[in-house]
Amino acid sequence: MNGASRNSSGEDDYDSDEGEVFLDEDDVIHEIPIDEEELPDRDDEEMDSDVDYEEADDSFYVFKGHTDELYSVACSPTDASLVATGGKDDRGFMWKVGSQDSGLELQGHRNTVSTLSFSSDGQFLATGSFDGLIQVWDANLGRIKCTLEGSGGGIEWLKWHPKGHLILAGSEDSSVWLWNADKSISLDTFYGHASSVTCGDFSPDGKIICTGSDDASLRIWNPKTGESINVRGHPYHTDGLTCLSITHDSTIALTGSKDSSVHMVNLATGRVISSLVSHSDSVECVGVSPSSHWAATGSLDQKLIIWDLERSSPRCTCEHDDGITCLLWLGVSRYVATGSIDGKVRIWDSLSGSCVRSLRGHVDVVQSLAATADQSSLVSVSNDGTARVFSISEFK
Repeated sequence: MNGASRNSSGEDDYDSDEGEVFLDEDDVIHEIPIDEEELPDRDDEEMDSDVDYEEADDSFYVFKGHTDELYSVACSPTDASLVATGGKDDRGFMWKVGSQDSGLELQGHRNTVSTLSFSSDGQFLATGSFDGLIQVWDANLGRIKCTLEGSGGGIEWLKWHPKGHLILAGSEDSSVWLWNADKSISLDTFYGHASSVTCGDFSPDGKIICTGSDDASLRIWNPKTGESINVRGHPYHTDGLTCLSITHDSTIALTGSKDSSVHMVNLATGRVISSLVSHSDSVECVGVSPSSHWAATGSLDQKLIIWDLERSSPRCTCEHDDGITCLLWLGVSRYVATGSIDGKVRIWDSLSGSCVRSLRGHVDVVQSLAATADQSSLVSVSNDGTARVFSISEFK
C-alpha cells in the first residue's frame, strides 16, 4: 500500500501506534466478478506512444518544394493556377496548383526570401530577400529579368505600383527604395525613418507612398518630390508599426502596432483622425474591405476585430484559440480569412462574427495567405515548410 492512508478516526496511519494496517480474507464482505472484455481500452497514446497519428487535412493540394519555414505567398492576378512562395531556405518557387511537377525554383538569393509579389498585370514576379536584393522574374517565361540592389539592408517587404512596373520596398536599414522594373533602375531612395521599415504601400490611386517603421512612426511620401509628412508621438503609436492598409479612396491609412493600438490617419494632413482601441497585444495584420467601410484587424491577443470605419467602432469580435498572424478579405465578399499560431486557417463571416469554416492541415504557425485570381482557392504558407491550397468557392 503506497503513500499514507487515514484510519477511521481520521488520524494518519503513520501516527498510529499499531503500525501499518492490512486487509485479510476475513474482512472481505462481497466479491464482484469482472469481465475483462468489458473494461475500457487504454488510451491510444498510452498503448502505442511511438505511432504518429496523421493530422486531419482539409487542403486539396500541398506544395512541398521548400526545405524550411515559409514566410511569403503570392498568387498571380491573371493566372488562377500560378502561385509563388518564399522562405527561410533562401529560395523562392513558382508552381501550379494541382501540378505534379516540383515547380520552378527561383535561384539566386543568399538569404531568406522574406517577401514576394506579382505585378498588377501578372507579367512579373518580384522576390525580396534579407540579402538586400530584389529579383524580378518574367512570370510567363520563368526567366529572371533583372536584379535590383539597394543599400544592402535586408528587404522587409515589397509592393508593385497598382498601375505600372514600379517596385517599392522597405529595408531593415531604415531606407525605402523605388525602382523602375522595366528599365532596371533605381528612381529614388527615401530616408527619414530611424529604424527598420516594417510595412508600406502605394495608395490605390498610385499617387502617395506610406511607410511604417519600428521607430513608431508613419511617413506619408510624395514620390515626385521626395517630401514627407511624419506622423509620430501622441496621440499616435508608442511602439513599432507592424502593418498598414490604405482605404480604397486613397484618403486614410490604418496602422497597427506592437503597442496593441490601431490608428486612422488622414493622408492629406497627417492628422490622426481616430484611434481604434480594443486589442490587448501586438496587432499583426490589418485589412480594409474592398466592398464596404469596414476593416479587419488581427492580434496576438487571439482576436479578429471587424471595425466600422465611419463610426470608428467595432462591429464584432471573433475569438481564436491562439494569436493571429495574417488576414485576408476574400474578394468583395463579406468573408475574412485568418491564419493563426495554432496552424489553423479560419473563415469568418464579418456580418455575424461567426467562424464558418476551420481549415486544418498545417502543424505550425501560418505566416501568410493569398487567394487565387478566380477567388476559388486560398493558399497558406507555414513554418511547417508547406504551402497548402484550400477550396473557398462557396465564399465568393
